[in-house]
Amino acid sequence: MSILSSLETKKFQEEGYLIFERLIPETRLEHYVGIFNEMVQHAKNLNNHAEPYYLELDRNNTPITGMLHKVQGVCVADPRILEMASQIEILDRIEELIGSNIDVFGTKFFPKLPGGGTSTSWHQDNFYFRTNSSEIISCGIYLQDADEENGCLQVIPGSHSKAQILEHTPESGRHGSWTNVNQGLRKVLPVPGGSVVLFSSNLLHGAVDNTSSTRTRYSTAWHYIPGNLSLEKFPRGVYKDRHTVRGI
Repeated sequence: MSILSSLETKKFQEEGYLIFERLIPETRLEHYVGIFNEMVQHAKNLNNHAEPYYLELDRNNTPITGMLHKVQGVCVADPRILEMASQIEILDRIEELIGSNIDVFGTKFFPKLPGGGTSTSWHQDNFYFRTNSSEIISCGIYLQDADEENGCLQVIPGSHSKAQILEHTPESGRHGSWTNVNQGLRKVLPVPGGSVVLFSSNLLHGAVDNTSSTRTRYSTAWHYIPGNLSLEKFPRGVYKDRHTVRGI
């Protein structure tokens, strides 16, 4: 029996993303938020990056003391988070998109702290993976309510369809490399806590910065991939942040 409806499958093919509201049970949300609170608290004692902890940057690219930007390889930093990436309700949906042999890689936690917390500007995930494969499904899990004030996701619907990877360039004061989009085409995706967004890794997307003075916006981001799909930068069994979450 299919988990995805025919309308959902069509939407993913045409628009490149799907939203599943409140897919993570509230009791599990509290558990994961507690783990992430520990990470945020740990980072308050840092005045520079200390892998896997990366701080926000000022306009001169200097780390901002105590202000956590992300934890890269969060499922390696704390294996308890792999349970969330392995949740059956997510994997059942992923299986319908890429098959039953599933790995997850590139796991990240973004806290989006109040008063300017960032995660990503406009980009395509596959730019970083050096591929345009349609078999890589990105996943954002929002542990807290996300809206335009505290930094929700935004996408360009349908921008995945040509599998064309645009030029990306570094930006001062931010981690990573980013691209330009027609802002008139953007769609903002506010979601309640516990929501899961699945999208093509060719899709143009980004996140609004957190302008709230009081609210965080905890989220995770990672990528599901067929276990037999070879990626030069992320080899199965070698790259430490690639995990088998469902076998054939």
